[in-house]
Amino acid sequence: MSDLRITAVRAILCQPNTARLVVVRVETNQPGLTGLGCATFTQRHRAVQAAIEHHIGPFMIGKDPCRIEDLWQSAMVNGYWRNGPVLNNAISGVDMALWDILGKRTGVPCHDLWGGRCREAAAVYVHANGSTREEVLERAQAFIAQGIRHVRCQYNDYDGIALARSPSPEGAQPGSYFDARDKLRSIPALFAYLRRELGDTVELMHDVHERLAPIDAVWLAKALEEYRLFFLEDLLAPEDIDWYRTIRAQCATPLAMGELFNHPREYVPIVAERLIDFMRVHISQIGGITPALKLIHLCDPFGVRTAWHGPLDTSPVGMMAALHLDVSCRNFGIQEWMWRNQAEYDLFPGLAEIRQGYVYPNAKPGLGIEMDEALAARFPCTEGNPTWSVTRLPDGTLVRP
Repeated sequence: MSDLRITAVRAILCQPNTARLVVVRVETNQPGLTGLGCATFTQRHRAVQAAIEHHIGPFMIGKDPCRIEDLWQSAMVNGYWRNGPVLNNAISGVDMALWDILGKRTGVPCHDLWGGRCREAAAVYVHANGSTREEVLERAQAFIAQGIRHVRCQYNDYDGIALARSPSPEGAQPGSYFDARDKLRSIPALFAYLRRELGDTVELMHDVHERLAPIDAVWLAKALEEYRLFFLEDLLAPEDIDWYRTIRAQCATPLAMGELFNHPREYVPIVAERLIDFMRVHISQIGGITPALKLIHLCDPFGVRTAWHGPLDTSPVGMMAALHLDVSCRNFGIQEWMWRNQAEYDLFPGLAEIRQGYVYPNAKPGLGIEMDEALAARFPCTEGNPTWSVTRLPDGTLVRP
């Protein structure tokens, strides 16, 4: 039995960019041997902080950090109810930190713990958003000029487009309003334009962000088929995933899904039935690296590739965990990557940068990233609830993301 023991588990909150980040540091009784993990649930950061400080952290104290599988399983069932986003993220923060510790203790990068590299770097995709098709094209061309060959193209942000927004009734409740019919009219036209201007060699994506009725989602997937997307992302809400059978039977548009998934029962059936092509889970949302490794191996024989969620509300620590998984798994597909500001690079030494469309893990042991906690204190989190997640149709009807 190892004499190594966990002595402290701390949640560190900061906001160096637009998203509130939750990073976990696990300390051991070996001086200097610590690990970092991502527990970022930016919309409910205080709930995750409380779960770490009052439940998951105390549960880990005194235990052997090298017994990662047993610690993950026991932490998951210790609260009896499981597979929710708050506890999954809290467990993820510790789980990633334990893998970081194991890599540091053995002197190898984390990807070497999982079988070594399958590739030298991970190809990435980035976001080209704009209020007009010309703006979207201009931003896509700027990325392509930097060597990036995979671009997600959107009108505005998650809600889509408001080219001809219908008036709302008097007394309509607050929310982020959008017109689904505008989306259905405008998105195929956008990709017809982009293909005409960019040609066929650039890989294009689009994120529906679950905000369509299922029958409209079927129509959109069929309408975009001729533009040969790399994938169409989050076409359905998790509650509607049975509709993927209908979509699969009618068109060959590649499908990506998963960022809202928490429970294995959400992703196991659509993988086993080959209903999607890319698994898009938010790694901390499913509980960290340990379940992500199992998900990789589940997806592989069914021909499903990985495309881990990688927005600004995945911390730089979480992005490095994703990157180590990317280079070590055979069925890697693509990695979402956001441009990070200088404060994030100062806060998290070791964070990878895009070079000609790829990101590279460094050769340092563990996850290869550190955190300057003193600097983190200069970026306190804002409080309050998000507004973009409360989405409504023109008449005020709430639409699930």
